[in-house]
Amino acid sequence: MNTKDIVLTGDRPTGRLHIGHYTGSIVNRLKMQHEYQTTYVMIADYQAYTDHSSNRELVKESIIQLMIDYLACGLDPELNTIFIQSLVPELCEFTMIYANCVTLARLRRNPTVKNEMQQKGYGDAVPVGFLTYPISQAADITAFKANLVPAGEDQLAMLEQCNEIVRHIRHNYNSDVLQECKPILSRVTRLPGTDGQAKMGKSLGNCIYLSDSADLVREKVMGMFTDPNHLRVEDPGKVEGNPVFTYLDAFEPDREQLAEWKAWYQRGGLGDVKVKRRLVEVLNGILEPIRQKRAELEKSEDELWEILFTHSARARAVAQETLRELKSDLGLIYKQNAQK
Repeated sequence: MNTKDIVLTGDRPTGRLHIGHYTGSIVNRLKMQHEYQTTYVMIADYQAYTDHSSNRELVKESIIQLMIDYLACGLDPELNTIFIQSLVPELCEFTMIYANCVTLARLRRNPTVKNEMQQKGYGDAVPVGFLTYPISQAADITAFKANLVPAGEDQLAMLEQCNEIVRHIRHNYNSDVLQECKPILSRVTRLPGTDGQAKMGKSLGNCIYLSDSADLVREKVMGMFTDPNHLRVEDPGKVEGNPVFTYLDAFEPDREQLAEWKAWYQRGGLGDVKVKRRLVEVLNGILEPIRQKRAELEKSEDELWEILFTHSARARAVAQETLRELKSDLGLIYKQNAQK
């Protein structure tokens, strides 16, 4: 166990977790909770409001659904501090401080923000909260002095902007309170959607959720995009860019069989239906124990909220101390609040 490293990760509460989350961030978290003494998992409800402000009930309901997903997958509340972003108001103070360290031009150049702005069609009508998402994320990371952040490749630009803020404060205020962070990438960085689109997204309707029934998983997999030129069983097919094989790469435990099936598919003679049936078997084998645990946890919502409130208070105490140290270095501790 590494007692020096601090890990922070999290999700926005805008719906249920899907299988892409599982193979990416969740698998990492399950491993890290046993490797590091200090791990934080944030439910980023403020950040969810950047593009879901008109659907407050979705955000509220998704908080507890995220918590259920986390615990059903195996996250242990004894090994992780799982907290709600808005219950740590000091994060807003960090964000305000950091907003003075970043230019508007730099925010617009952030490739992650830029791509998402284009996808959502914001143009000049982009909400300020959405545009400043990298600053808010930097606050979430640095408030806990986290130096390790599980992330996908699309988040690397966000972490670099966080480190730029840390370096700016170190250089301009001679402060060593904040820590730079490093990403922890998963073996499978991103799964495509079931429709063959590059991104699996809730709004795109191309996800397999951790809470999906066995029948629904079967329905979604059997309707998955494959190689459009693989019209007959005997036709040679492409494995690269074929979502069914991409999913099998992520989840198939029998790597030797998978290699044989890839070669078979490429030379012809292996049908899409057989490959999809294997993927259904693999996915339902992974998801069944999660479904069973979810069903148990859904009966204990009051207890889950209590854990979230307790953990949020614990996280807030840490953020308060980091903020006090930073404000001291910035000359923002005055006589009155120094006495409190």
